[in-house]
Order: sequence, then structure tokens, then C-alpha cells
Amino acid sequence: MIVDVHTHTPTHREPVAPEDVVSFLGWRTDRPVVTSNSWADHAEATAAADVSIVFNIAVDDPVASTGLDYDPAVTNTATAEFVAADPTSRIGFMSVNPCRPGVWEEVQRARDLGLVGVKLGANYQEFEPLSDPALEFYRYCEREGLPILFHQGASPIRHAPLRYTHPLITDEIAIACPELRIVMAHMGHPWARETVVTIRKHPHVYADVSSIYLRPWVLYESLMFAVEWGAAHKLLLGSDFPIATTAEAIEGLRSVNAIVDGTALPHIPEEVVDAIVNADALGHLGLTRPGAAS
Repeated sequence: MIVDVHTHTPTHREPVAPEDVVSFLGWRTDRPVVTSNSWADHAEATAAADVSIVFNIAVDDPVASTGLDYDPAVTNTATAEFVAADPTSRIGFMSVNPCRPGVWEEVQRARDLGLVGVKLGANYQEFEPLSDPALEFYRYCEREGLPILFHQGASPIRHAPLRYTHPLITDEIAIACPELRIVMAHMGHPWARETVVTIRKHPHVYADVSSIYLRPWVLYESLMFAVEWGAAHKLLLGSDFPIATTAEAIEGLRSVNAIVDGTALPHIPEEVVDAIVNADALGHLGLTRPGAAS
């Protein structure tokens, strides 16, 4: 079973009107990314996956072109409605700011809507990820079995503090909450080495490969770090829709060795790539396959 652990909730239920189309130059280096998209666009983009995990990031001061949402209630309702439209192939995660008033009421509301995990981006949401309120929230998720997918690593958004996304922050969170299921997005690019040594030491901490296949050397270097440190089995497939599609992610992974063909540099074993594409992401995160009996 192929699970795409990193996709963003569509911005529109119906096809996007021409006047509503928005694009952003910062997410890819080869072309702009259209950040306005429909339910059908998401379905088409994730057709190569059997299951996709869906979320957005609730931020206080949004940049309109990025596709991030500013209201957790709006964000979580939209995700829940989208997941409910195809409950056998979608899993929804909520997004809240753990340091804002009303967080616990929104968490309960989102859980009642059927959202079973959390997406956080401390840099975008501008909260201190090791603050007491944040740690209280992580401990709640640990007790309740809610996995957290953290944005990790670089961002082109000027106001988003990079230090909030460094992998060593996640190391400290995992030390404080050893049973919390965590996914470190994007292998923490450009800090893949630090991400690998973090997932290596913590049994319940994983990393997804979303977006790193868009930069061939970053992809090769990141996977080689994982192979050399014996942590490749902790990597999960992710597309980062709308930045890319599931099929594009898989194709990118399978082309990882093209950049070193004809050189003396070692190749990433084919079985490592196969294991990422077919990883038991739901089992690792303590989630049930959509539509399965309780």
C-alpha cells in the first residue's frame, strides 16, 4: 500500500475560477506552484497513492500566495469536509497553534470532526516550539495517540524563523515525549544529516521525503545519509501537494542515482527506494487504514 503522508487540503471545492488562480514562486526552483486548487485537482495529483494524509497550516499572519490559512476553525473544517468526501483513501490532520487561546476547544472540535493527527509549523505559526504551552500540547498528543507532522527545515517566507524548524528542536521534543509519533517533513532540508541522526535514535520519530526530490543533489545526499547511518527504514513517502504530485515524488525518488551515474560515488540501493515508496506509514504512526473496521 502506498501512503502519501504529506498533502495539503485543497483551497476550493469546485474548479478554480481563472480570476481566483494564485501562484507562488518560492516553493520550487523550476516553476511557480499554483497554490489554488480544487478537490478534483488533489484527487488527480494523489492518484498514485492508495491513501493520502491531508492537512493545512493555521497561521496568524498569512501570505495569501502561499496557500496557508489563518483560521484554525476554517482550516480544520475544510480538511474534515474534504476527507469525508472520500473516507476510504484520505486521513485528515488538524492544525492549531498550541500557544494561542482557545486551542483546547478547537482540538476537541477537530477530533469530533474525525481528524486524527496534527500538522504544526512553528516557523509559520510563530510559536516557540520548546515553550511550556507547546510541550503541554505535545504531551497531550502523546497521551491521546495523535501523531504530529512538523514542518522541518527551510522556508522562503521571510518572517518564518528558521531556528524553530531545526531538527535538534525535534530531538528535544522526542526526549520529552518518547511515545509521541512524529514525522519530520522534508527530511529537514537542508539539515538532512541532523534529521537522520534524530530519526535514528528515537523509535517513534520518522521523516518524510516531500519536496527533496525537486533538488537532485539534496535528494541524493539525504538518502545517502540515511543509508550510511542505518536509518533509511525511517523514511516515508510524501508529495507536498500542490508543490508536487505523488507520481512525481515516486519518479523523483527512482531517479536519485542519475546525478552520480558515471562517477565513483555510490548508488542508493533500489530496495531502499522501494521501501520508502511502500513504507508502512500508517502502522508507524499508529493510524488505521481509512474505511477499516474499528
